[in-house]
Amino acid sequence: MTTHSPADLRRLQAEDTGRPVDLAAKLGLPEAALVLAHVGHGVQRIDPTLGRLIPAIQSLGEVMALTRNRSCVIEKVGTYNEFHDGEHAAMTLDAEIDMRFFPRHWVHAFAVEKETEAGVKRSVQVFDAAGDAVHKVHLRETSDLTAWQALKRDLVVADQSDSAEFGVRAPVEPAKAAPERIDALRREWSEMTDTHQFNTLIHRLKMNRLGAYRVAGAPYVRPLAVDAVPALLERVHAGNVGIMFFVGNMGCIEIHSGRIESLKPMGPWLNVLDPRFNLHLRGDHIAEVWAVEKPTKRGPAISVEAFDSEGALIFQCFGLRPEKGGDAAEWAALVQGLPVLAEAAE
Repeated sequence: MTTHSPADLRRLQAEDTGRPVDLAAKLGLPEAALVLAHVGHGVQRIDPTLGRLIPAIQSLGEVMALTRNRSCVIEKVGTYNEFHDGEHAAMTLDAEIDMRFFPRHWVHAFAVEKETEAGVKRSVQVFDAAGDAVHKVHLRETSDLTAWQALKRDLVVADQSDSAEFGVRAPVEPAKAAPERIDALRREWSEMTDTHQFNTLIHRLKMNRLGAYRVAGAPYVRPLAVDAVPALLERVHAGNVGIMFFVGNMGCIEIHSGRIESLKPMGPWLNVLDPRFNLHLRGDHIAEVWAVEKPTKRGPAISVEAFDSEGALIFQCFGLRPEKGGDAAEWAALVQGLPVLAEAAE
């Protein structure tokens, strides 16, 4: 890894007009190193403990929540409400800011103030042990600045050094299947009553999500064409179909529940640019797409799920639940009509 002093990194960032994550990759550094370089220059380290951090963020009022993985970015405007803490998992259950948190990946947290031509931009930025972004919260004009000052005062930590040692980024687990257990997979799949049982099921059978999809077969899964993803977004938009769109990384998952108002592809990017919901998806990163059906007490849960070439999950999309204004039959028909993988259609 190339060695740059904090002063070098501040200078390089001042000269760069792109995304920090892209500059970090170009420099061979984790993104968190760029933020750390500004400690004492508009940035302070804060406590990443969810039980302290999320209530402090809630006090800010309306903000923009951003979560991303290598291929997709989701941004939602709203307030962090109804926080439920937990040792291994936590959540907020607001209609707009709907999140699932996994605390062990919340390692480095910062309160960031950056001078721009448009004024001071304020954010909370959280990174994992490898220095990769887990979650970011950007204040808006309507956010409570008194609460922001309280957050910085109450959550500041003793260590305000401008550098750190980062761990090695965990590699993506490739598809892991156990064909000899396919009968057990199909039997237990058909007996599920809740989608959350799926992870336990495949873990017990020594598989992972993508591996299970590759061997399960109909009626549990159908391989779709890569073109199914732009088709999905276009048809959801054109039909004003209610969806639940999940984007996440190892540390958190952010969910959009609602419609798509404005779909704007640009080069490899598939973009949703709604007033309170933005999505930026690299269509050229999509290598596998699956239509998945899991039984639940409320009827079948049908999803479209996309993976990259290494087997990492990019997103999951479900139909909006009927009690939230969704139409299960409409969603099932939309998914049924998506383009299938050519080999599967022969």
